[in-house]
Amino acid sequence: MKIICTLGPSSYNPSILKSLKSKGVNIFRINLSHTPKDDIIKKIKLLKKNKIKNICIDTEGAQLRTTKVKNRVFLRKNKVIKIFNNNELSNSKTISFHPKFDLIKCKINTKIYVGFNNLVLKIYKKNIKKNFLLTRVTTGGYVESNKGVHINQNIKLNALTEKDQFAISLAIKNKIKYFAISFVNNSKDLDLVRRITGKKAFLISKIETKSAILNLQKISFKSNALLIDRGDLSRYIPIEEIPVEQEKIINFGNKIKKPVYVATNLLETMIKESKPTRAESHDIFSSLKEGASGLVLAAETAIGHNPIGCVDFLNRAIKIFKKYKKNEKK
Repeated sequence: MKIICTLGPSSYNPSILKSLKSKGVNIFRINLSHTPKDDIIKKIKLLKKNKIKNICIDTEGAQLRTTKVKNRVFLRKNKVIKIFNNNELSNSKTISFHPKFDLIKCKINTKIYVGFNNLVLKIYKKNIKKNFLLTRVTTGGYVESNKGVHINQNIKLNALTEKDQFAISLAIKNKIKYFAISFVNNSKDLDLVRRITGKKAFLISKIETKSAILNLQKISFKSNALLIDRGDLSRYIPIEEIPVEQEKIINFGNKIKKPVYVATNLLETMIKESKPTRAESHDIFSSLKEGASGLVLAAETAIGHNPIGCVDFLNRAIKIFKKYKKNEKK
């Protein structure tokens, strides 16, 4: 069972890295969505200096995000907000999305979901001349920097952002072979990535959209592994259906002998607390029992107060599971 750790302010520390390595972390993930372009090479060099070998570049992929805000702002229901597609700061009156896409193709009455804090906007007018949308808040919530955005219609985005391509070229120069590809929608996305990374790269396709589920078979055959991102997937599928989809994906991965990793909310409580909940412990056990090949820690090790404790718990949970499997065979 592999343990994949996402790196961040809580774990970019030589002593923490050394401890994570000694505790058997298999893959160290650099999340480009939260890594400024100028910091990518610094992070790679830091990991190399600390003898971390299995580095994984996790792309931004085909996802819209909010631009930076000076301070997070709460938007109340019925407030009118202008939506732009540029790199300007977002604020209490206007929100900008990036990367570039055809904003004006968004339809009237389409809903826009911002982050996971329940902020929902509804388009009621388009200004074609000045290239912005007028929206009204239907569900209040916060505007924050770099939050994922889901527009409730099909929009065309490139499989790799400019920053992704820059990071992949740096990774290749530094002999990094692991790449997690975000928001894979079809096998053509992987053809593009493979042309850049080469045949020897280990491609992990992140299953986090409805398109990915519909095209799972073709995506799987062109991937070295799959990763179920249950958080982003819940934007497209009702949260009560996520366990069903997870089991289906793991079963299919096992059938064709492709590793499947499970991510999101594994030890969410331990971002701030010292122990997980019983529900989290059961979730980990259930994921392993279904046949998951690995577990992914995200915020728990990137910004959590105890990255080492999270890995310790996963190691104990995996040990218990292996013992259970051994006894089951007797």
